[in-house]
Amino acid sequence: MTALLWLRRDLRLHDLPALLAAHESGGEVLPVFVADPALLASAGPVRRAHLSAALEAARESYDGALVVRVGRAEAEIPALVREAGAGSVHVSRETTPYGRRRDRRVERALGDVPLVATGTPYAVGPGVVRKADGEPFRVFTPFSRAWRENGWHSPAAVPARLRWRRRVESAAVPWEEDPATAVVPVGEAAARARWEEFLEDDLADYDRTRDRPDLAATSQMSVHLKYGTIHPRTMLADVAAHPAGRSEGARRFVAELCWREFYADVLFHRPDSAWADLREDLRGMAYEDPAGAAADHVRAWEEGRTGYPFVDAGMRQLLAEGWMHNRVRMVVASFLVKDLHVWWPHGARYFLERLRDGDLASNNHGWQWVAGTGTDAAPYFRVFNPVTQGERFDPDGAYVRRYVPELAHVPGAAVHQPWRIPDGLARGYPERIVDHAAERAEALRRYEAARR
Repeated sequence: MTALLWLRRDLRLHDLPALLAAHESGGEVLPVFVADPALLASAGPVRRAHLSAALEAARESYDGALVVRVGRAEAEIPALVREAGAGSVHVSRETTPYGRRRDRRVERALGDVPLVATGTPYAVGPGVVRKADGEPFRVFTPFSRAWRENGWHSPAAVPARLRWRRRVESAAVPWEEDPATAVVPVGEAAARARWEEFLEDDLADYDRTRDRPDLAATSQMSVHLKYGTIHPRTMLADVAAHPAGRSEGARRFVAELCWREFYADVLFHRPDSAWADLREDLRGMAYEDPAGAAADHVRAWEEGRTGYPFVDAGMRQLLAEGWMHNRVRMVVASFLVKDLHVWWPHGARYFLERLRDGDLASNNHGWQWVAGTGTDAAPYFRVFNPVTQGERFDPDGAYVRRYVPELAHVPGAAVHQPWRIPDGLARGYPERIVDHAAERAEALRRYEAARR
């Protein structure tokens, strides 16, 4: 009997336990993807274009057998079960709030046909790692220790003698758009190629270079993890087997994978934290209205016209590429929340609309970490200085000059304070929209008031 393999965040053939479970049911496997209008509406054109490319690559990996349908999963999946005569539906367990609700609706709609969940998009599934008393972790360092101690399974093998179910009608991919940003190579082969390049060239020095946006030293694997064209368990196995696997760079990279799993775990236990402050004691913080008094400043932030070059370079990179270096993400997030005093969900939504790797758990909890309302134990005093951050992590100013052409004439580190040299603003770069020192003091005042 046919087994239906319902793909979501796992557009790959290798290391996919749900595929193995579908194959072991004994018949043909029908791989399907349902384009949910509710999720597509929140994705933005950049992510939709990358999803489209990832699906086309997955169709090739599945020897043309992948079926795409457009609609609500609770209607489309039962319809496909009836059409194919499937006896079971196999998935990777979903852990996001929307995904869990959707899967419950599908399970009810399937009736007697089982929805079988095997594996997750994570090395250690959210909800598995807990404190000794059974409670979930809310601070990263103890979670990371428990996560490493728990360990993870070896990568799953591709089933031998797979038999694909064919002769099922597939929809075209109707949501592909031509975004202003270029679509980077996606799909399982592209993920593997980029991963091997990083292992060879950058893993050993990752701890020393990862914070430098002027260098091409990060893995760029976030977009591949987003669409599941590679599994983190595969990456962890490759790091462990690599000659540099015991280096400080490797240890730091594994910690970054752990951050992704930590944020997914937090969201699993606290689905309300997707769009609300995790820390209840700071929910009384006073913020400015991004559509009211702060609208002009917020628009300047969105367009990369704040007058702070490191911030503006990051926002322009986002607009040009659908991606931003993680160090810069923290700086621009801090600027919106603590210099402009705008509540973090505004920035989180803006990012999700424009990031090719936009992931709800990592994005929104990363924003809360910067805002001081999330998982950090004592974050209220952290306010990133956009000038010193730039001078430290873009020491020659190459990153800024790459994205802010109005400052191409400003040499070296002077580019981070162009207002200090005679012709620094001569080519149209704007004046600073706020005074950072004054706004830092105001941010701390608001935090102290909320804590009291």
